[in-house]
Amino acid sequence: MAVQKSEQSAPAKSAPDATRRSERSRRAIYDAALALVAEAGYPKTTIEGIAARAGVGKQTIYRWWSSKADVLMEAFLDLAEQSTPEAGPVAYTFPDTGDVAADVKAVLRATVDQLRDPRFEVPSRALAAEGVVNEQLGRELVAKLMQPSLDLYIGRLRAAQDAGQVRADIDPRIALEFFISPLAQRWLQHTGPISYEYTDTLVDYALHGLAPR
Repeated sequence: MAVQKSEQSAPAKSAPDATRRSERSRRAIYDAALALVAEAGYPKTTIEGIAARAGVGKQTIYRWWSSKADVLMEAFLDLAEQSTPEAGPVAYTFPDTGDVAADVKAVLRATVDQLRDPRFEVPSRALAAEGVVNEQLGRELVAKLMQPSLDLYIGRLRAAQDAGQVRADIDPRIALEFFISPLAQRWLQHTGPISYEYTDTLVDYALHGLAPR
């Protein structure tokens, strides 16, 4: 009697993890976009160049973003999180310890760390410079990258108004510029070093004024 061999089915291969693959592709696109804008500048950065450097098809990029500006905006938001992990989610929250001076100083110190991080500084300078001459890009930078942070400053200053820590008649949107505009100018134009001591002094001057007390 012939013996029949039983056929054992080969173990099924696990399907590729599409989520993990997508995350790897997204991370590669972020890195490629930031590297290219730092090396070549914004005008010479293209979707095709980003795709080639990231090792993906350009259709992959267009599946997630509609333009190179959108890619760069999202890459910068991600970079802001990655560049100062020890500071926590400073881009999305503003501390409220009851001491407005201490809270603003803490956020500005985290900003100094970010601005001095080469991973952030080089590509962000390129994009900021282009935003000066490209009005549309400049407006997008403000709306998508800066405005969320500005809103947090406004909210914290309004809370300080409610607590009687700053004058009730000030406009928080104007007042916040005493903190961030001098820092941005120093950083962009190299008019002086940026440090914790510098930003702490900005807060003291802004909150207490220059007149003798």
